[in-house]
Amino acid sequence: MILENGVVRTMEPTLPLARALAIAGDRIAGGIGTHETALASPDRVDLGGRCVLPGFSDSHVHFPTWALAQRQIRLEDTASLDEALQRVALAAEHAEPGRWIRGLGWRAGDWSPPTEPTKEALDRVTGDTPAALMARDYHSLWLNSAALAHANGDLEIEGGVVERDERGEPTGVLREECAWHFRDTYVRPTEDEMVEASREGIRIAIARGVTSVHDKDGWLGALGVWQRLRADGSLHLRIWQSIPAEQVNDLEALHVSSGFGDNLIRIGYLKTFMDGTLGSQTARMLDGTGVQITSKEQLVEIIRRGGAAGLPVAVHAIGDLANREALDAFEETRAAWQPLGLRHRIEHAQLLAPEDVPRFAELGITASVQFSHAPSDRDLADRFWGAKTGGGYAYRSLWDSGALLVNGSDAPIEELDPWAGVCAGVLRTIDGREPWHPEQRLTLEEALRATTVNPAWLARDEHRRGKLLPGYLADLVVLDRDPLDLPPEALPEVRVVATMLGGRWVHNPPPWD
Repeated sequence: MILENGVVRTMEPTLPLARALAIAGDRIAGGIGTHETALASPDRVDLGGRCVLPGFSDSHVHFPTWALAQRQIRLEDTASLDEALQRVALAAEHAEPGRWIRGLGWRAGDWSPPTEPTKEALDRVTGDTPAALMARDYHSLWLNSAALAHANGDLEIEGGVVERDERGEPTGVLREECAWHFRDTYVRPTEDEMVEASREGIRIAIARGVTSVHDKDGWLGALGVWQRLRADGSLHLRIWQSIPAEQVNDLEALHVSSGFGDNLIRIGYLKTFMDGTLGSQTARMLDGTGVQITSKEQLVEIIRRGGAAGLPVAVHAIGDLANREALDAFEETRAAWQPLGLRHRIEHAQLLAPEDVPRFAELGITASVQFSHAPSDRDLADRFWGAKTGGGYAYRSLWDSGALLVNGSDAPIEELDPWAGVCAGVLRTIDGREPWHPEQRLTLEEALRATTVNPAWLARDEHRRGKLLPGYLADLVVLDRDPLDLPPEALPEVRVVATMLGGRWVHNPPPWD
């Protein structure tokens, strides 16, 4: 197959542009004029001036959870508690007997007037049907009385918070480990539900140019979901899978290390948490506020155990203290993991003290960030972090320091849409307002590298994916125009036309109008 009459952006600095691309089997055979004579009667695809890029990677997505969220009550854009309750009430009218009402996306900090959710408010619209609504950041859970009754008062978990009223009664809001324990114990989806939802989720993802994901739902048993989808021919993504850090002993006993798997599904890394989030006000800060989920000492042990098993670590860190202690732990253990070539990562890295910014590059720790979080979180960050926001979402500072950045969505916290993330990294605004901390903007080429080249490196796949070069897998996306030929303000107008995985069109095969 030859793709011609368009612009091919290879993402290789020594040969950034090609006027066409030759594909043989699942691999790129070369640029036009080089290898096309070796192809037997090649099909020719007229790009019609369109642009070809390496397929997009989402480097931080809770894929089955996001897929399930497409079928649940969505509260992201509710402007008040009353508006949120109205949506829940509508869903409650159609709730099946014996089934939970599930939803997500609320953020009390977005509501006007400012109001904290309570079980009593939820009871008014749900009655005796149990309801569980995850916050937008997935670190808080809003329950009604019928849901709370399932726990029979057993709500407290170390590393979590049970919000209580002046009488000491649970308000209906659980945070961090308390929220996750309740969710996992009483509201956990079945594998069948996840498979069905993820099948549709894959169709949405590939329509947005996604060819690979770094999945965070290892705790949910996502490996079983992916294997079932591969078996029935529905898996059109490459998976770099997280595993909960507490399962490191199981992997070590089985001699399963990072990279184990096949062409589509591979074991990637251990996942753990240092702290909470901005939205739940549980990010661990140098001023002493926030919630500690994993201590520095505990993280040191996780890194050492992971190293012994051949597994890198991805650690969630939001607050400036959480990030500092994560970096301290990687530094303390460097002699153990660096000779092994393990590629560790800090997830989010949302607020950094200035002196900690250069440490990512110095230690070789990847900043796994989400460009869309900066403009999405700007109002909350200004409210809760004030003058510190100069060190928040510091993508330009990290890039200039030499750190490796990879871009993800954190879906379902934000939508799984890599191009929207690229635009957010370049523009630092998503709603027509002036850019937020524009000094932290990236160039378009940098944002693209963080969404194509760098994620492949982090998954130890830099010699197979992330660029459009001979011998690389033919994972690519076709855009309706060349984004590097546009002014930045026009980038949101770019659309995905088609997606190819391993030389096979998986979304919207040609010809195109």
